[in-house]
Amino acid sequence: MSKKLHIVSLGCTKNLVDTEVMLGRLKDFEMTDASDEADVIIVNTCGFIDAAKQESLNTVLNLDAGRKKDSVLVMAGCLSERYKEELSKELKEVDIFTGVGDYDKIDELLAAKQSRFTPEVYLIDGAERVVTGSTYHAYVKLSEGCNQQCSFCAIPSFKGKLHSRDLESIAHEVEGLVAKGYYDFSFVSQDSSSYLRDQNTTDGLIHLIKRIELIDGVKSARILYLYPSTTSLKLIKAIGDSKVFHNYFDMPIQHINDEMLRIMKRGFGKEKTLELLNAMKALPSSFIRTSFIVGHPQESDAMFEEMAEFAASFGFDRLNVFSYSDEEGTTAHEMEDKISTKVINARAKKLGKIASKVEEESLAKLVGKEIPLVIDGESEEHEFLLSSRSLNWAPDVDGEIYVNDREIEEDLLYGVIYRARITEIAGKNPLATLTGHA
Repeated sequence: MSKKLHIVSLGCTKNLVDTEVMLGRLKDFEMTDASDEADVIIVNTCGFIDAAKQESLNTVLNLDAGRKKDSVLVMAGCLSERYKEELSKELKEVDIFTGVGDYDKIDELLAAKQSRFTPEVYLIDGAERVVTGSTYHAYVKLSEGCNQQCSFCAIPSFKGKLHSRDLESIAHEVEGLVAKGYYDFSFVSQDSSSYLRDQNTTDGLIHLIKRIELIDGVKSARILYLYPSTTSLKLIKAIGDSKVFHNYFDMPIQHINDEMLRIMKRGFGKEKTLELLNAMKALPSSFIRTSFIVGHPQESDAMFEEMAEFAASFGFDRLNVFSYSDEEGTTAHEMEDKISTKVINARAKKLGKIASKVEEESLAKLVGKEIPLVIDGESEEHEFLLSSRSLNWAPDVDGEIYVNDREIEEDLLYGVIYRARITEIAGKNPLATLTGHA
């Protein structure tokens, strides 16, 4: 009888790719959603900000409380890496600790019942993955680490400098996924627009776009997590000219006030940031997602109000709001003039309301338009609604479209691209009528 495995992936999509690599190494295990039946439990943790760290710790402790005797509990990933000395000493509930360098060795660690922290970050080169959550979409990791020096971010302290994958390694992985039926891809890293800069190539993403366009079977792609100071007008044009990559721009600008951007060490001021955003906005069917941080040390009321006004008026399609998290090992942690929790919460609440309004305005523009979408399955909302996603949206984060009518008489297939007309918005979910095949 095969042993049972329960695995939890927390945090970002880059973590998800690493979790899928571990699944590829543990294919002999039987997957189970019941953690109390599992012989091995793995938690791939996130160590980015306080809320993520707490979620990771709570998950580990909750799973330990309910696991069966003689099972093995593994704590992997960013939180484990960031606090390896402290956690290894204090968290006696965990049997095996590992960080961000040994995902493809998880089977060896389990066999030896041994903790390990390889000093280098792990890149997926050549590893077999078990893609989860979709039959047609996959995330593809471009690099690990980051060369930026943002005041609020601790990631370079435990993931190190930028380390890009070889372009042909990425192409080979995409070709392998296409052969398995995948046709939609999201390319991810901590700072995607710096891809290949560690190999003295400034236009790495442009090379990536051209290489991926040569692969038969890739129908749809997008790049996530662009960094303002390493995103060029040339890159925006290359995305706009592509027949495969959507005009999808996920660029967390974090603020818009010039002085605050300097304090945050973002490398770019307001003028250059606006130049990029306006170039993105000018492209047909563009979709722009961003993020803002509220309550960074030294953020004045006037700075926040400038950001709030800009967030409300620019015309973003989606925006995330993050409350400042005071992370040890960062420049901001050592700064004076910290903002009180009360003020941070009030600012986050105000900007959160703006974010909701921004999304509503973006969705309203879809009514009456025909778009390509993919049906993912039955909706959890109602048995007569089908859950789908605009092909121009990133999975999971940009929302869900309910298909409630159709003008085509045939059996509908999940994972297939259809044309659909958006008829109205119900809450935050567009309703769509299928009109044909894309």
